[in-house]
Amino acid sequence: MDEAELVERLRRIQSLYTGATTPGERAAAAKAMERVATRLEQQRYVEVTEYKFSLDNAFQRRLFLALTRKHGLRPFRRKRQRYTTVMLRATPRFVDEVLWPQFESLSDTLDAYLSDVTDRVIAEAVHGDASEAAVAPELEGPR
Repeated sequence: MDEAELVERLRRIQSLYTGATTPGERAAAAKAMERVATRLEQQRYVEVTEYKFSLDNAFQRRLFLALTRKHGLRPFRRKRQRYTTVMLRATPRFVDEVLWPQFESLSDTLDAYLSDVTDRVIAEAVHGDASEAAVAPELEGPR
């Protein structure tokens, strides 16, 4: 859970607390607010790491940029870095447990779709056989 989600959860608990009608409801909401506030405070001290991602193609790069922005991150690139390079500041846990697994899953799906579309277009517009080239036997040189 990232900081924005924790803040939103804290807001919801606060609204429960203000709307509580019994002392037991107020006590439960107060304890929940305390737990979330503690977790939020701990997360503020988590070390942010700078990552460098080198993405294979423009489709992967565009997908990765969209995914980082969806999570409220700001990807960047330094001068003289390759167009396929994306820099990002994030916590290692977020990258390892959320961002990268989502990217891999979405990228695999996108690659499969683009491959199917490419094969279909080539078969219709160029030639029906778009299979790989045959492997020729090695030529024997002079002995």
